[in-house]
Amino acid sequence: MSGAESRKTTFTNPMNSSFLSKTFLSAAALLLTSVAVRAQSASDLILQGDALDQTFHATEALQFYLPAEKLEPTNVRVLVSIARQYRHLMTDATSRETKLQLGGVALNYSKKAAALGPNDTEAQLATAITYGKMLQFQGTREQVEASSRIKASADNAIRIDPRNDTAWHILGRWHRAVADVGGFKRTMGSLIYGKLPSSTTEAAVECFEKAIAINPSRLMHYIELGRTYAQMGRKGDARRLIVKGLAMQDAEKDDAETKQHGRETLASLR
Repeated sequence: MSGAESRKTTFTNPMNSSFLSKTFLSAAALLLTSVAVRAQSASDLILQGDALDQTFHATEALQFYLPAEKLEPTNVRVLVSIARQYRHLMTDATSRETKLQLGGVALNYSKKAAALGPNDTEAQLATAITYGKMLQFQGTREQVEASSRIKASADNAIRIDPRNDTAWHILGRWHRAVADVGGFKRTMGSLIYGKLPSSTTEAAVECFEKAIAINPSRLMHYIELGRTYAQMGRKGDARRLIVKGLAMQDAEKDDAETKQHGRETLASLR
């Protein structure tokens, strides 16, 4: 069928008027919803965003958090929540370019939250989490630069709240990653980018153990501790902890990805 015939058929289709009516009503509904959202207070918008955040509906949550930000642009909690939604969207994105773009937006909100909330543990930690999610998609220079910022952000969060299990988890992953940098790569990195930090897998283990002691209900702590033991050659401990984490029910956005990493590590131990 030619393009002209297609257009002619469209105009003579008796269903077309119904379709246009539905389209108009949908557009009107969206407009009314937008007006209704703008008419709400920041606190009401935040509550609705929080409900969607709990079920990982990031795009929908932003429809409430972003208007709340317009009303209260220095609200640290809102900024942290917005950064988290963009990280969730980053997880769902399929291309490296899109992931980095979304990560960049999340990072901007994270930095703003950290600057406005110097004594807010979640605001300080937001930067570390965002940098951490972006690392695998960045070049060596960006990774080296991000490394020190992740450490500083996690340290700040722990200083404010020593019982922030997420901060201990992030610090544990930092220690493990730094300990895994080989001698040649470390030497070359130091020559090109300046001195690289040093650490040990033992330090990583301590951090993950603290995270588990504070919050034993999060599967990521067990799996990442298990992966650390695998890196140390302690296969029995690695299997035990990874299997424990895999048996736990998914409860967070990244749990499925964390489990996949755990399965890959288990497979490498056979």
